[in-house]
Amino acid sequence: MPSLRLHNLQPRPGARHRVKRLGCGESSGHGKTSGKGHKGQKARSGGSIRLGFEGGQMPLIRRLPKRGFNNAQFKTTYAPVNLAELDKLALNGLIDEAALRKAGLVNGSWSGVKVLGDGEVTKALSLKVHAVSASAKEKIEKAGGSIELVAGKTYPARNSAKQAAAAKRKPKA
Repeated sequence: MPSLRLHNLQPRPGARHRVKRLGCGESSGHGKTSGKGHKGQKARSGGSIRLGFEGGQMPLIRRLPKRGFNNAQFKTTYAPVNLAELDKLALNGLIDEAALRKAGLVNGSWSGVKVLGDGEVTKALSLKVHAVSASAKEKIEKAGGSIELVAGKTYPARNSAKQAAAAKRKPKA
C-alpha cells in the first residue's frame, strides 16, 4: 500500500453514494418532474408541510383536551461549574455565585450553582454554592478547602419566567 499523503486520500470503496442527478432528461428516470410527481404543494420549490399539519383541519394536538398538572415550571436547574475551571481562576477568599458570574463561568438565569468534580484542585478553595457533587466535595476537602451550601434560589430559574412576572405584579403589603 502506498504511503498515505494528502494528494492520494480517498474514501473506502462503497463509502459514497452516487448523487441523484435530477432533471437530466426523461430516460434518466429523474427527468421531467424530477421525482416530485405532478403539481401540488410538495412539488413546489420550498413547499414543505410542518410537523402535525393536517391540511387545514384542526390538528390533533389542538383537538385533544389539555388536563393535568405540569411541574416543569418549578424545576431546579443548576449552572454547572467544574473543578478544572475553578482551579484556573485567580480568585482568593470566598468564591460565591456573584464571583463566578463576574469571572464569566456562570451566565443566564439558573436556580443556583453546582460544582462538579471534573478536574483536579491544586489550592484550597473556599466555596459558597447551592450544590456540590460527591467527588467534587472529596477533592476540595482533600486540598484543604471548605464548602458552604446555600439554601434557596438566588436567581429565577429559566422555567419560572411566569412566576417572576407574577411576583412583580403582586402589591406589597
